[in-house]
Amino acid sequence: MCGKSLKYYLSFTTFMKPINEIARDIGIENIIPFGANKAKIPFSEIWKKERKAKVILVTAINPTPYGEGKTTTSIGTSMALWKLGKRSIVTLREPSLGPVFGIKGGGTGGGKATVEPSDEINLHFTGDFHAIQVAHNLLSTIINNAMYHNLEPCLNRKKILWGKVLDLNARELRSVVEGLGHNGGATVENHFEITSASEISAIIAIAKSYTDLKERLSNILVGFRNDKSPVFAKDFNVVGAMAAVLRDALLPNLVQTSEGTPAVIHGGPFANIAHGHNSILADEVGMRYSDYLVTEAGFGSDLGAEKFVNIVSRLGDFEISGAVLVATVKALKYHGGVKKKHLNEENVEAMEKGAGNLQRHIEIVRKLGFEPVVAINHFPQDSEKELARLQELVEDMHVKFAVSEVFAQGGEGGIDIAKKLIDIEPRKPNYTYKLDAPVREKVEAIATEIYGADGVVWESQAKKDLKLIDKMGFNDFYICMAKTQYSLSDNPKLLGSPEGFVVHVRSLKISSGARFIVPMLGDISTMPGLPSKPAAENIDLTDDGQIVGLR
Repeated sequence: MCGKSLKYYLSFTTFMKPINEIARDIGIENIIPFGANKAKIPFSEIWKKERKAKVILVTAINPTPYGEGKTTTSIGTSMALWKLGKRSIVTLREPSLGPVFGIKGGGTGGGKATVEPSDEINLHFTGDFHAIQVAHNLLSTIINNAMYHNLEPCLNRKKILWGKVLDLNARELRSVVEGLGHNGGATVENHFEITSASEISAIIAIAKSYTDLKERLSNILVGFRNDKSPVFAKDFNVVGAMAAVLRDALLPNLVQTSEGTPAVIHGGPFANIAHGHNSILADEVGMRYSDYLVTEAGFGSDLGAEKFVNIVSRLGDFEISGAVLVATVKALKYHGGVKKKHLNEENVEAMEKGAGNLQRHIEIVRKLGFEPVVAINHFPQDSEKELARLQELVEDMHVKFAVSEVFAQGGEGGIDIAKKLIDIEPRKPNYTYKLDAPVREKVEAIATEIYGADGVVWESQAKKDLKLIDKMGFNDFYICMAKTQYSLSDNPKLLGSPEGFVVHVRSLKISSGARFIVPMLGDISTMPGLPSKPAAENIDLTDDGQIVGLR
């Protein structure tokens, strides 16, 4: 390595422990290094020890479009537990490039509570998203090729369910026509989703072995023949190739926090269009190699926490000890009617008005079986008057709370939260629905008991989909609601603590490999768009090779 390159390399690694040291700290003997600071954890290590950790779920109120620091709080809480002499592992989803380049920015925490190397994690990391994208699109191209050559199975071109994916916010690709021009392949209408919305993204997050992975890939429903019989991925001779592409992507990624404590980052399904949690394999590492597993569920408790309880804990067959509920002055002002451009201005009255949203999320967490600890994530622009009033409001809600200062202070700023979590004991969650109940009944239970809706309106396509699900025997699938993250309802403009609303089910997507039914609520889209000023405009590469502007 030449002198300049060596200097560059050292400048990015000297503040981090070597990844094999992170592994040794928690008792993992063998890793597959991806450079000096990242590694894959092989299956032989995942199952070596027995489960022993208490599981702590970090969730939140309905966020603003900028996020409320849930990842930062998760990282800071885990670091704080180490300061109290407890071994902790934080497990997180991998950031998607869509939000990184869009409005929300990266997903590696902030300030003094980050996972590192943050620039690599936010961008290509270990290539897991790329592998998922290739595996998904491989199946799509095989389907188109079969139509072009008139090969079996002969799909009805108007009944193809399997589109393509791209890990960018590209609204222009939501609906496309393929195969135009000379020798352009089979001409067919198609659609793109963001990679996180791919069923394969969900499968990577729930599969527990290569055998499990291949079986789930085989059972993906891709469309129907002219005689209306279903066609699955196993009907094409390509599942083996898909699994080969995904071989390394199924293994969890070991990295570290900004204080040199362990973090496992793996899987990336969004909570508003998928099930919103890191992989079960990552959680297995956390439960087997630490005293406390601190894990995050995407967006608010109405989405991420509900799915963590009803899907993830069931599939993983584990209990949960407690929950941290992140709230911010900024988000409560947003729910009190303050426009985004004025959120940094003091407005105690608006915050009081929006506090009903926090109360509703406390109720949701309690319905799921836990007494939450509210983490008031302190932003620099919060006024002392706003912060003091929010603490009074939380006290009136009769719930434990602490001010989180992890952004500014690292683990030290999360000790008050960590102390309130140490003595909690594992308990079985309260499931919102029985798995063997009809899909209609399960969806209505989530809408009424979790969201607080008065009922569900089933649109015409959704009614047709219910009949198809019943005919195909998929009623015992998990329910994975797709709806806006900004509201308890399916209307992103209905903020605060809405009442008297109904939820509209537009259609039902069948993910038969994951064994999910995904109800599409309101105007939710599985391919996000970019804002008028994307975060990508702030990112740059300096002459000496440093990536700047990631947030």
